[in-house]
Amino acid sequence: MQNLLSNFYLWVLVAIIISVFSKSPAVALCVGAAISMTLGNPVRKKTGNLAKKILQLAIVMLGFGLQINVVLKVGYASIWITMISISATMFVGYILGKLFSVERDLSILLSSGTAICGGSAIAAMSPAIGASEMHTAVAMAVVFLLNGLALIIFPHVGHMLNMSQNDFGLWSALAIHDTSSVVGAASIYGMQALAVGTTVKLTRALWILPLAFAGAKINNSENKAKFPWFLLFFLLAAMLRSYMPAYDDYFMQMAFIGKRMMVFTLFLIGAGLTVSELKKIGMKPLVMSVLLWVIVSVVSLTVILEGWAHFSMPMF
Repeated sequence: MQNLLSNFYLWVLVAIIISVFSKSPAVALCVGAAISMTLGNPVRKKTGNLAKKILQLAIVMLGFGLQINVVLKVGYASIWITMISISATMFVGYILGKLFSVERDLSILLSSGTAICGGSAIAAMSPAIGASEMHTAVAMAVVFLLNGLALIIFPHVGHMLNMSQNDFGLWSALAIHDTSSVVGAASIYGMQALAVGTTVKLTRALWILPLAFAGAKINNSENKAKFPWFLLFFLLAAMLRSYMPAYDDYFMQMAFIGKRMMVFTLFLIGAGLTVSELKKIGMKPLVMSVLLWVIVSVVSLTVILEGWAHFSMPMF
């Protein structure tokens, strides 16, 4: 069995198969982790290096799914809301990371995933700060777990509190990690909630770029890491879709390919997880993330219900 698992191309083949038949990055991550932790992965360094390269390309491809001009025009009012939310989340995450003695890079990844857009933010921040494969995998796993809980919990809380469509959409965009989970929870609640949630979430996702740039600058000053130039191509991809509407169908296809590449990558990232390494990390990162998520959810919900933050838009 070990001889079979030592075949690097076998891991690549399995990753391709999963990316074709599974739409869920969380499933891919779990499958990769399950195989690695039960059977082992003798070529963990090779799969990890490939994952990092494909991850950067996937982020660029996902940029074609953003329309910067639409987000800035329709969601202008949400820019300040998201900026305050992201800044506060990163600050609280920093404090909690220190409080629970979570390693610096892992704390940054967990805080970034909570503050901006889950897996995509973690994927962008990881190479920017020079995070290890293990820290990236753990951060991804924790965020995807909380995403699943959000899909179940948020709609029930919204109905229990009789939240309006606009308010629920805004709350989902501010408090749920991944865009896919925001879309899922908001669509359960209603079409107007979906319209608001999607627009605000896309505006929030744009902050990946400046946050990753900041992370890269700080990291360069300490470790002389390479600047994440792929983030510029991510921005260029979003701009191309915004200003070349005639090719929108092609851009959406490229974004779709980017999503499949993300599934491919997360399988390989999961394949880098080992039981021994997970034991070294412990429960502290999970406790930190859950507590940070609860704080963000409760505070943003309170702000919205008290009328301190309101955002509405016409139906798409």
